[in-house]
Amino acid sequence: MQLAAHEAHDLHELTLSCVNSITNMALFLNQVKDPQLKSLIEKHFPYHIKDYNTKVEYLSRTSGAKTGLPVPEMTKIIDNFTQSKTNAKSITPRTDVQQLDDREIATAYLLTLKRAGREYAWAAMEASNPEIRTFLEDAFKMSSHHAYDVWQWMVSKGYYPLEAAPAETLGTIASIYKAVPESSAVIQ
Repeated sequence: MQLAAHEAHDLHELTLSCVNSITNMALFLNQVKDPQLKSLIEKHFPYHIKDYNTKVEYLSRTSGAKTGLPVPEMTKIIDNFTQSKTNAKSITPRTDVQQLDDREIATAYLLTLKRAGREYAWAAMEASNPEIRTFLEDAFKMSSHHAYDVWQWMVSKGYYPLEAAPAETLGTIASIYKAVPESSAVIQ
């Protein structure tokens, strides 16, 4: 498969990012204590390996990748999406670390997924090859769904604050916008 120069460079950066993600996930699996967090990382791990291998195929094959990237289902762990059941726990960076704790593991993994998701979305918007674009869109969705899993775990432990927007704020913002009658637009 012929790649445009920017696609090759984007795939290179995204592949290097996968090396980082997979290496970190392997470390996390050896250090994580919480069984639920460990289970999430174990469930996600094969997707990241498939993602990496697919990129390697795109970079090294003239005919593209043999298979696409599976997109995991988005799972719901918490019931209330606007309020945490536990109060947010404070945190201070540690300056001498021999072993990561579960919060540090989840934070590192979540931030990696968020950054990867942004990079996948950006690269997808720039991709000229439809096959590459679809792969990058699927990789974005994979990162998004995995980030949602980790975020929910963090909320449930009080490691990520979650609260409903005040009614006054919603009212102020909502008052700015007025609906457009849908009859004035034709969707084809």
